[in-house]
Amino acid sequence: QVQLVESGGGLVQAGGSLRLSCAASGRTFSSSAMAWFRQAPGKEREFVAAINWSGGSTYYANSVKGRFTISRDNDKNTVSLQMNSLKPEDTAVYSCAARRASGSGVYAHEYAYDYWGQGTQVTVSS
Repeated sequence: QVQLVESGGGLVQAGGSLRLSCAASGRTFSSSAMAWFRQAPGKEREFVAAINWSGGSTYYANSVKGRFTISRDNDKNTVSLQMNSLKPEDTAVYSCAARRASGSGVYAHEYAYDYWGQGTQVTVSS
């Protein structure tokens, strides 16, 4: 059974940093794109960052460019999100996602992904 489990969320002051991790089990995603999404209270879920199968291509939402970095370790079947210069508006539940299909693409829409983690809360105080 496929499972994605996020960790690393918490409470941080504005300007601080957090590193989120997502561990996958039950299936290898070494040939598939993975991504991070977030959902704040009262808002729709939005795209944050995506990475292709090899880690050679990444894509970021404009709101996080220059502050967040997505990476993956295919040997460990994990994907991470380094978040720097955090702002109160970054407060949300962050979820990782993975595609079932193999391929070289990078995708920003939630419908491109088949497996989802339970989410981890990130709260940024001012």
